[in-house]
Amino acid sequence: MCRADGKFGTNSASKKQIIRYKQGAFQKNAEDVVVQEVPVALEYNGIAYTVMMCTPIDLEFFAVGFSVTEGIIDHDRDIHNIEIQEDAEGITLSVEIANRCISRLKEKRRSLMGVTGCGICGAEQLNGVRRCVTPVADSTRFDIEKLDPVLIQLNEKQSLNQQTGASHAAAYIDVDGNIQAVFEDVGRHIALDKLIGWILRHHCSQGAVLVTSRASFEMVQKVAVCGIEILLAVSAATHMAIELAERMNITLCGYCRPGKANIYTHGSRITDNHVVNH
Repeated sequence: MCRADGKFGTNSASKKQIIRYKQGAFQKNAEDVVVQEVPVALEYNGIAYTVMMCTPIDLEFFAVGFSVTEGIIDHDRDIHNIEIQEDAEGITLSVEIANRCISRLKEKRRSLMGVTGCGICGAEQLNGVRRCVTPVADSTRFDIEKLDPVLIQLNEKQSLNQQTGASHAAAYIDVDGNIQAVFEDVGRHIALDKLIGWILRHHCSQGAVLVTSRASFEMVQKVAVCGIEILLAVSAATHMAIELAERMNITLCGYCRPGKANIYTHGSRITDNHVVNH
């Protein structure tokens, strides 16, 4: 894999001169740290696919996670090389994939309608929104008593959000309740794709995923594609996300805050011997 450092490089934030209003007074020549948002184009074997707005860090993992969750490839090993190229307009991820994936890529590309944002890319018709995904296994458990320490860990590890207040995060929690990886991005789907790329590259299993955003349909679909059994969200879950989680055998929890959580589906994976049932 090759990296190109330039105008955007590996900078996730930048400093800007501002006028700050606070407590009835204007402060001129103040400074603020703002998150980077850069157009990132993905091309496969020289074929342009889409453009996403991303924070320009951890782009190799993003390329892997996006390629799998989009259904362009089946496994991370289908990627032979990733080159990161930068110009004045943004960044291009040139991904070399196995030849057997090219026909699928071309078919998906035909359904794209120009530049897409985060979420469900290339879904031209309603029946293209839901992908055929096999329900996940039932081998993971999460001790709900570990949620509060995990939330503290996550807050400490969100360095970009601490600087800018403008990034989402996705974290991987191991069986012992420790956060093994955190990825941040201006886009919540992008942060999750980066994490999924890391999970696939490191062949992780038996863990849970925690996101700082709401749990939407496409977030559930992404974790289902890579076999994650438990999705925890700091904010709420949507109706469609809950329905999909039920079908995909995924444990979906929302409003994961200190001392509380809403368990929407497949609650048998959430354990605590000290819980009092009402």
